[in-house]
Amino acid sequence: MKILLVTQYFYPETFKSTDLAFELQKRGHEVTVLTGIPNYPEGKIYESYGFFKNRKQNINGVKIIRSLLLPRGNGGGIRLFLNYYSFAFFASIKAFFLGISNTYDAVIVHEPSPITQFYPALLLKKLWKTPVYFWVMDLWPESLSIAGGVKNKMVLGYYESVVKNFYKNSEKILITSKGFRKSINEKGDFDSKIVYFPNWAEDSISEGDKNYPIPTLPDGFKVMFAGNIGEAQDLDNIMKAALELKQHKKIKFVLVGDGRKMPFVKEFIEENQLQETVHLAGRFPVEAMASFFNKAEVMLVTLKDDPIFNLTVPAKVQAYMSASKPIVAMLNGEGAENIKESESGFAVNAGDYKALAETILKASELPKEELEKLGQNARKFYEENFRMSECITNLENILNAKNQ
Repeated sequence: MKILLVTQYFYPETFKSTDLAFELQKRGHEVTVLTGIPNYPEGKIYESYGFFKNRKQNINGVKIIRSLLLPRGNGGGIRLFLNYYSFAFFASIKAFFLGISNTYDAVIVHEPSPITQFYPALLLKKLWKTPVYFWVMDLWPESLSIAGGVKNKMVLGYYESVVKNFYKNSEKILITSKGFRKSINEKGDFDSKIVYFPNWAEDSISEGDKNYPIPTLPDGFKVMFAGNIGEAQDLDNIMKAALELKQHKKIKFVLVGDGRKMPFVKEFIEENQLQETVHLAGRFPVEAMASFFNKAEVMLVTLKDDPIFNLTVPAKVQAYMSASKPIVAMLNGEGAENIKESESGFAVNAGDYKALAETILKASELPKEELEKLGQNARKFYEENFRMSECITNLENILNAKNQ
């Protein structure tokens, strides 16, 4: 098939869209990616990219076309608005010309947020009737209200109408969490379009180089958090749990990644003198994760206690499972249920930092063999539910159903 993937985020930014494009191309499909100039998460355009540099590329056989956008900067509300809509505007222009010179069997919209990434695909749908497959990884306008702090009813009402229109113009709506179904169906009769399409872990994590060079990590019982350090991840309560465990010197929190909450984390560490027990490793490529994970005793996943997050399964759950690591979680909903069902670790309620601290302390006292068993359970559950090869095969079947 000839496939266009529309996504604001793509390699060298670390998102599932990269896996999807490269794997589909490897399987013999002709894949073009319409994306933005990489600037996530720092908010600055990556080195070797720019308004006049590497706007067109070919990587692993995938044709990449990079639309203009305004970088997200420090992630403030106005700057994010301009970042989102500048991509939607300029990518729609690119999509118009792509539609004139190409006929696509399918357009896939990768939407971890914002919802505005759908606009270029909508143009192709309206002008050339190209079927659009909407890969929903974040619910709007709920996310705008809860994570973005937007409370204006007119604004939320506007985005609800936009979302309904996008769902209406989708051939299929691919959801990463079964809990999304209820929210989507509340906006219209879309149940027949909805297909469960879970996240997977990158091969570089599950089968990566465990000897990738990384900084020396502290000795002790390492509780590792890897990924975006943002508002949704509830760093406030992670830090409170670390403070609760301050006197237990053998327990070391290791944070791998970066994001909007990093200034808060650094300030909290400084104010509470947690330098001995909280280690900030910094941001590293996906290829380094196997090496980091290999050094950890348990992996940490957290989400705030909000209705939208309770419907979400963080992608790091699959990543941790793929690496055969036991998991400590502070979250509600489907993510917690996965951990309990798989018997791969421990889950406490979202926001309950005291219970998190107690759970970590108990985990640190478990025999090594028991932790290894939890890790084995995690890997087994991953192989049965979240392998990339099976997920992509499922997607091919979904796309083929329309084109047969």
